[in-house]
Amino acid sequence: MYTDIAIEHFKNPQNVGIIESPDGVGFAGDPNCGDHLKIYIKVENNFIKDIKFKVQGCCGAIASSSITTVLAKGKSTLAAYAISEKDILEALGGLPQGKEHCSLLGALALKKAIIDYSRQIGRNKKE
Repeated sequence: MYTDIAIEHFKNPQNVGIIESPDGVGFAGDPNCGDHLKIYIKVENNFIKDIKFKVQGCCGAIASSSITTVLAKGKSTLAAYAISEKDILEALGGLPQGKEHCSLLGALALKKAIIDYSRQIGRNKKE
């Protein structure tokens, strides 16, 4: 059974959309169930100032994606990078057995977006 928090994030997901000219983009997918997530970040002074996502998946994937963006927004890139599957599950009050893997999508896509941002910063310093 889904918690009230998970249901709220499924019915009214926060930070849905795309950021034009993002500073970083991360993608994660689960080939077993077909869920996939793309996270876009805008960074200022190494803090995530804006974050958006697009997801295709079940209730668990949508809720996990939404709560991931809520947890990361306003945090330093280092603190956001440390957000784990466990943090996402705890913030949702858990997910039903068999849906816990959905939290991995959020954690992984967020980490990849931050890595992408870091690579772009490195490229810009070389130019």
